[in-house]
Formats: sequence, C-alpha cells, structure tokens
Amino acid sequence: MWKYLLRRSAYALFTVWVISLISFAVIQLPPGDYVSDLVNDLRAQAGEVSPEWEQRMREIYGFDDPFLVQYFKWMRNILTKGQFGYSFYYKRDAVEMITERLPMSFALSFLSTMFVWVVALPIGFYSAVHKYSIADYFASFMGFFGMAIPNFLLALIVLYLTYKYMGQAVIGLFSAEYASAAWSWGKLLDLMKHVWVPMVIIGISSTAGLIRTMRANLLDELNKPYVETARAKGLSETRLLIKYPLRHALNPFVSTLGWMLPSLVSGETIVSMVLNLPTSGPILYRALIQQDQYVAAGFILMLSTLTVVGTFISDLLLAWVDPRIRLQQ
Repeated sequence: MWKYLLRRSAYALFTVWVISLISFAVIQLPPGDYVSDLVNDLRAQAGEVSPEWEQRMREIYGFDDPFLVQYFKWMRNILTKGQFGYSFYYKRDAVEMITERLPMSFALSFLSTMFVWVVALPIGFYSAVHKYSIADYFASFMGFFGMAIPNFLLALIVLYLTYKYMGQAVIGLFSAEYASAAWSWGKLLDLMKHVWVPMVIIGISSTAGLIRTMRANLLDELNKPYVETARAKGLSETRLLIKYPLRHALNPFVSTLGWMLPSLVSGETIVSMVLNLPTSGPILYRALIQQDQYVAAGFILMLSTLTVVGTFISDLLLAWVDPRIRLQQ
C-alpha cells in the first residue's frame, strides 16, 4: 500500500513538473510578449518609442533571457519563495491573485462535483433498474438535454429569467455588503445562499453525462451470470443490487473524477464571465489575452495540479470500491 502511494506520488510530481514546463512554453508561443504589446500601445498613443527604452524594459522583466533561464528562475522562485512572479497587466504579485481567486474556483468545483455525484448516481441507478419506464425515458431526455445545452447559454437563460421575473439578475457569489468584507459566518452563509445557481449551471452537463454512464454500466452488470446466480440462491433484490452490480458499475463512474474536475474548472471560465463570479477563470482568460505570462502560467500550474490530484484520488477510490484492483500492481 505505502509503496503504491509513494510510487503514485512520484508519478504525480513528475507529471506536474512536465505540465509546468509545457504550459510555460505554450504561453510564449504567440509572437511578441507583454513588452511588445506595451510598446505598440505607447506608439499608438504617443508616437515613437526609443529602442533603448524597449530594451531596458525587456531587461527589467527578464524577457531578454533564454526560455530555459526564464523557466528555471520562475520555478526557483515558486519552490524557494512561494512567488509566481509579477502581473504586468494588473500590477500586482501573481501569488496574491492566485490566492484570492483559486480558493473560490476550488470551492465551486468541489461543490459542483458533489452535486454531480449526488444527482447522477441515484438517477442513473433508478433508470437502469427500471429501464424503459417513464422515469427512464424522462431521465434519458434530461440527460441529452443537459449535454446539448452549453453552460454559458444556460447561464444567460438564468440571467434573463431572473431579471425578467425577479427584477434582479442572479450574478456574483456575494451580496453587495459582503463582496469586499472580511470572512465571517455571515459571509459564509451569504456564499451558500448564492453559490447554488452557478453550482447547478456548471455541473449540469457533467451530471447528464454521468447519468448515462451509470445507467449503461449498471445495465451491463445486471445482464451478467453472477446476478442470476445470486437471485437463484435467494438473495434479496435490494442487497443483490447494492452489494454486487452497483459496486462494479461504480468503477468507470469513479474513474471519471480525474477528468471531471478540470472539465468543471474549464466550464467555470465562461460561466464566471457571464455571471461575474470572483473565480480564476476570468483572470486566466485576461492574462492569456494580454500575454501576462506569470499569472497565466501560475493559474495553469495550479489547475493542472488539481487535475493530477483528481486522478490520484480516483485511483485510490477505485481500489477501495473494487477489491479486484490491487494497489501493488
């Protein structure tokens, strides 16, 4: 068990390092950099900009260094000082922006994941056990409906309906009096009051997909010979379903956790822009547009770490759900 955990942890750390290297390279692929954009803006506003000033700015920001030198300086600051660099566009430390926005993104993604599991598991189970019933057809229809509608379009529909019939659009995660206030029980309760709308909007497409996954997996298990053997031995239907087919059908269901977390985060980006949510999505989008490389690389690194952690957790849950899976292998 411990050997497996250590081996998987080493793989996870290596994967995060590779992702950090690739993400730092990818954000530098577009032509130019922040200084180039800054010089172009100044030329459009004030005319000519001296080459000496442009070169000086590149030296200050470190853009005159080779790629590997920039990368290792960035990683050294992260590992030794906990600093992700400086935001050229927002004029702030990148770590401040990450620590402000990432917890909200993580909380929203975690709640959306819980919503997906709590809704998809029982509906998929009931739909498989009562196949071709009215409830099964309704669940199938809602599943296709949820997968067909993009999250941002659903967010726009919610904005329109709430503004038209309630007189106030449902935006943000906090009321006006708590938006900039320090954390307290009142602010936490206010967050719980507002978070359910984006939670449902972000999680509904994943919920629809997992309902179909759970139904298909359980139907496949119900047709296997061991189920008929258990029935022939007199095992009660409820115990039979929960102890054997459901447990085996959970394998693909649990394994989706690794990709479901990043998909929720990516879906959160546009929804956050539509609903004006204080999460990492809008900041990351703006950083990529403005070539604010340290902010973009920092957010991508943290979100990639979330993906690796989700995959690691799904592996452990698979071993717990299905005893046939051996951690030593």
